[in-house]
Amino acid sequence: MSLQDKVAIVTGSSSGIGAAIAIKFAEEGAKVTIVGRNKEKLNNVAKKLGDHLVVTADVTKEEDAQRILKETVKKFGKLDILVNNAGIATIAKFDDENLMTVFDEIMKLNIRSVVYLTHIARPHLVETKGNVVNVSGVAGIKPFANGFLSLAVSKAALDHFTRSVALELAPNGIRVNAVSPGPVYSDIFENMGVKKEDASGFYENMRQSTALKRVSDPVEIADLVTFLASDKAKAITGTISVCDNGLLL
Repeated sequence: MSLQDKVAIVTGSSSGIGAAIAIKFAEEGAKVTIVGRNKEKLNNVAKKLGDHLVVTADVTKEEDAQRILKETVKKFGKLDILVNNAGIATIAKFDDENLMTVFDEIMKLNIRSVVYLTHIARPHLVETKGNVVNVSGVAGIKPFANGFLSLAVSKAALDHFTRSVALELAPNGIRVNAVSPGPVYSDIFENMGVKKEDASGFYENMRQSTALKRVSDPVEIADLVTFLASDKAKAITGTISVCDNGLLL
């Protein structure tokens, strides 16, 4: 699954799945732009990369999205792969007073930023006949209770965007796919302010809910993304590839 000399942007790559994707891409020979808001964490990831670029940015800001592309093309001369991984999963139940605030924040990052960055990346991807991989989640297929409504709506939108834009960009030779992970060990709950013991309980509940009785490591998702981004997947576009240990069964 060589990505030798391919140029990739991976958003939300300061930790978790995004960091694992960036590291895997680098191992396969890609030149990688890593993007996030935490410069210290990005620099820690950068130590594990080869030819790379670190861009501290907020992808929900259009000027930052434009800067990510501009700096990448300036340094590497092209763009082959865009991985839209940045996302949040803030909890808010339907009767919570802050529901709409949370909903707007989640939609802004999980879907609007993806649409915009993909939109402005299109001309560069046309030149290279590149591809896009969006990191979605099984909440877009199966809704979960207890405050995940906004997340579920955003991921369902991301899945349908993936299919729709794949159809639009196919005449240009651009492939667009998504991966839909189930439970994955990461620092997402820490970032949400969830206590460590509560996060452990959540992971155990999710593990028990899967057919295989396991929770994935980020590298497993990175392997799937790497395949979809490689020429091995040249016939695959518009797909939502589920990697959930049988959670949806």
